Amino acid sequence: MMGPAHSLSGAMAWLGVGLVAAAVDHPMPWPVLLAGTLICAGAALAPDLDQKGATISRAFGPPSRWLAGLIDKLSVTVYNATRGRRDRRRTGGHRTLTHTWVWALLIGAGFSAAAVLFGRWAVLIILFIHMVLAVEGLLWRMARMSSDVLVWLLGATSAWILAAVLDEPGNGSTWLFAEPYLWLGIPIVLGAMVHNLGDALTISGVPVLWPLTIKGRRWYPIGTPSFMRFKAGAWVENKVLMPVFMVVGAASGIGALVLAA
Repeated sequence: MMGPAHSLSGAMAWLGVGLVAAAVDHPMPWPVLLAGTLICAGAALAPDLDQKGATISRAFGPPSRWLAGLIDKLSVTVYNATRGRRDRRRTGGHRTLTHTWVWALLIGAGFSAAAVLFGRWAVLIILFIHMVLAVEGLLWRMARMSSDVLVWLLGATSAWILAAVLDEPGNGSTWLFAEPYLWLGIPIVLGAMVHNLGDALTISGVPVLWPLTIKGRRWYPIGTPSFMRFKAGAWVENKVLMPVFMVVGAASGIGALVLAA
């Protein structure tokens, strides 16, 4: 999938979680629903950090491009070091390590730990990163027409406002856990896994179950039946899936707010 579809699917996924949480009598305060939706939308772009041309790799200028190159090298190194007997050697790391459940959990746990250990400034940085990515994904047309600096300013302003709102008593910093902001890793893990599910609909599939060996391959590309797959950016993505993501997400968000009221 392309970036906008990934971000929309991430937003839809968190709004769906909000609806389920409200239905089981553990509703999210509205700031958690909002912040989590934007974080999940941004995190749904993150697995493509193994590709220099991806949205996330361009989002923060030279630092993110440098990091993308590093992640690509790490990914191909891990791939070649752990490949099964039927996995071919690779020279590029796209759709390998960062497209696995292991990576999703590690990244989510790392961000949660940072928020708990380092407090407000870590929370602000986490929010800033994901707000910028959410803007790049959800408002991609406007983001491409504007300058990077304006996108960064919007991300920083959104992060500062959301952190201030979440810090207010009852607004969600301790939603789900007694430790403030421990929940931040959940939409990050969810966003990464939704990205993987989206890519599993495309022709190449993704090795999301690594390191489980399937048919002699440790990097077995999981996907839907071949007749159901499509190329990234195809009409089915733009004309069918994205409208579905918007409608389901909106309905879930309204349902979550109504049940929580």
